[in-house]
Amino acid sequence: MKMGILHGDMSAGGHGAARLPAPAGTRRRSAPKGVLAYVSMLVSVLAGAFQVRAEVRVDAHLPAGNIVCERAEGDRVYLHQERRGSTQWWFYWAFRVCGAEGRTLTFHFTDGEPVGTRGPAVSTDQGLAWRWLGKDFSKNSFSYTFSPAETEVWFSFGMVYTQRDWDRFLKRFAGSPSAKPGQLAVTRKGRPVEMLRLGCVASEPRNRVLLTARHHSCEMMASYVLEGLIEGVLADGENGTWLRENVEFLIIPFVDKDGVEDGDQGKARGPRDHNRDYDGVSVHVETAALREQVPKWAGDALTMALDLHCPHIRGEYNEWVYQVGSSDTNLWLQQQAFGRVLERLRPNPLSYRQSNDLPSGKAWNTAANFSQGLSFARWAARLPTVRFAGTFEIPYATANGTEVNAQSARDFGVNLAVALRHYLAGKQR
Repeated sequence: MKMGILHGDMSAGGHGAARLPAPAGTRRRSAPKGVLAYVSMLVSVLAGAFQVRAEVRVDAHLPAGNIVCERAEGDRVYLHQERRGSTQWWFYWAFRVCGAEGRTLTFHFTDGEPVGTRGPAVSTDQGLAWRWLGKDFSKNSFSYTFSPAETEVWFSFGMVYTQRDWDRFLKRFAGSPSAKPGQLAVTRKGRPVEMLRLGCVASEPRNRVLLTARHHSCEMMASYVLEGLIEGVLADGENGTWLRENVEFLIIPFVDKDGVEDGDQGKARGPRDHNRDYDGVSVHVETAALREQVPKWAGDALTMALDLHCPHIRGEYNEWVYQVGSSDTNLWLQQQAFGRVLERLRPNPLSYRQSNDLPSGKAWNTAANFSQGLSFARWAARLPTVRFAGTFEIPYATANGTEVNAQSARDFGVNLAVALRHYLAGKQR
């Protein structure tokens, strides 16, 4: 991560952090000499005129951190996101602020307009919970007033989700006979690439379903949807029971695992990103392992392959949930059938509408967009017995006017599990 010292020595002492000076009127004073001067200073302290305020620290020392601090002017901080190997502009960033208690700071981004539709995601408990700021922001800036108790606050383009969140989630199901964690591969940086066998894992299932997420490492809201889907499969009741008796899921939660942990963009990664790495010789360890192991696992029972993504920041197709339509007519018909099932479910937490799905040849969903390599969905569509292979796009913050957050994304994931049951049981119309 590239950081600097906003004030002071640029070559030493920063430890990867940017520091802001204390505000005017609160700087440290040298101790006066002499008894009278000491008494005078003591009176000033008691009167509240003498205050000591720590420097504010802005850095990327958090899971998936990504920021470059350029300079500070008073209570204004100028910064930008690192592109981290991406060959085009992208918008992901995440940083923390320490020592700003009682101050109001404004953060200005100098590389494009990377602030989303509800402002930054904010966490005051080191990433255990996130909320949208929802006020005091523009497309390239936001302001935040730190309470006296907020010694450390995290900010991000979205609600950060990394391995530590996945591990914490899986602890809820430790020992479940229907959830078997495993490992797909080891990344070039030595990290495990997790996988999870879920559902009918002790006997031969009627259907196998392949689920993937984070082909683009910054697309974290898809991970919350994946949590909800897993909850739906493991839930008590008719739906969960049917899925556990009839379907085995293979789940790869972090396809670009190094990118997720390092805080990379992942999108348009050179020489090709993970979601364009499914033909020829794979560039990435994770996609190579997936291409090798999935056919062995699937046998002749792979029915569905579903990839979870997040779109761009705002505007058409970026503020609603949608399926990316296949160029294969039969697969597109199956996507539409699944969409009808999903839209009918109530409640509908992210306001999914089948009419929002993006057919092949419309908007960005064209052959030219896939010219740099074969995507996961197009690769999966070529596997024997697959009748559904597709991609869902989950907005970061707003879906048809409703708020996307960790819980609403999980609720949508539960709905996906219910829709999968109806679709696989032959109830689609």
